[in-house]
Amino acid sequence: MLTLLSLLQGRRDWPGHVLAGRLDVSIRTVRRDVDRLRELGYQITATKGPDGGYRLDAGEDLPPLLFDDEQAVALAVALHLVAAGRAGLAAELEEAALRALSTVRQVMPSRVRRRVDTLPITPVDDPHDTGPTIDRDVLLALGAVVHAREVLRFGYIDATTGLEGDTRRVEPHHLVTHGRRWYILGWDLDREDWRTFRADRIRPRVPTGPRFPDRQLPGGIDVTTYVVGKFRGASTGPDWPCRAEVLISLPVSEVQPYLTDAQAQPYGPNRTRVTLGAWSWPGLAANLCRFDAEIEIPNSPELLEAFNLLAARCHRTAHPQA
Repeated sequence: MLTLLSLLQGRRDWPGHVLAGRLDVSIRTVRRDVDRLRELGYQITATKGPDGGYRLDAGEDLPPLLFDDEQAVALAVALHLVAAGRAGLAAELEEAALRALSTVRQVMPSRVRRRVDTLPITPVDDPHDTGPTIDRDVLLALGAVVHAREVLRFGYIDATTGLEGDTRRVEPHHLVTHGRRWYILGWDLDREDWRTFRADRIRPRVPTGPRFPDRQLPGGIDVTTYVVGKFRGASTGPDWPCRAEVLISLPVSEVQPYLTDAQAQPYGPNRTRVTLGAWSWPGLAANLCRFDAEIEIPNSPELLEAFNLLAARCHRTAHPQA
């Protein structure tokens, strides 16, 4: 019956004999399981004709949800992370996730409940990096205009003054998350360019604008590639705009734990070859200084110039009267 429900959710119409073949059961068994699903509250209509079959429609009430073991565990983990504040949502949604987690756990079979209870999850965050949260109504409003492909009219809160600016008009193409924050990625109609807007600073206004056609991102790249590149300061693609290879006078075991988006390889007993990037050459040089070790730059005049710039700044800081 669970497999039958999954199939019905996968496409609009299913001929009865096709369902029977997929489930390796008789037509009579399909009819019986359809009747059981109807008793649980699922709106399943039967279509007549030579290829008569079944269709799952939306009902007025939420029927009991059926999941396999893996789906139930994944749902419990997701709800736990939302309830722990890992999704950047408002407190009311975190509380709702906690209630939902309790409800789901109560109806789980004992074998699944044991798997969930023996999966301890303790999200650890910097207590000073709480970050903004997005209101439920704003999140739903943004999701609605993205789905309907309607122009979003909104006031945007200035990060410095905290005041709401003039009405902006944007074609909202995607609602995305990055670094525990929510963003709208869309085409700014006034500036005629792609922009990302912090969702927690958006104040939607009604009515919304007209519907708009689909628009491709520059270069035909996907959303993830575009957004990651933008946050790294790149004009195209997801890579850092500044990238170089250096040699650090430390063994790779002392360098690797402090690298995230970088490659490290042993280069002799106490040296490591590191390839990494940053949004600017001075930023890359400052990033490398944190290793507190000698650094060699085989082939990057831009990085050498950045180190000279930082050295001059540090000297002026250390000797302000010089």
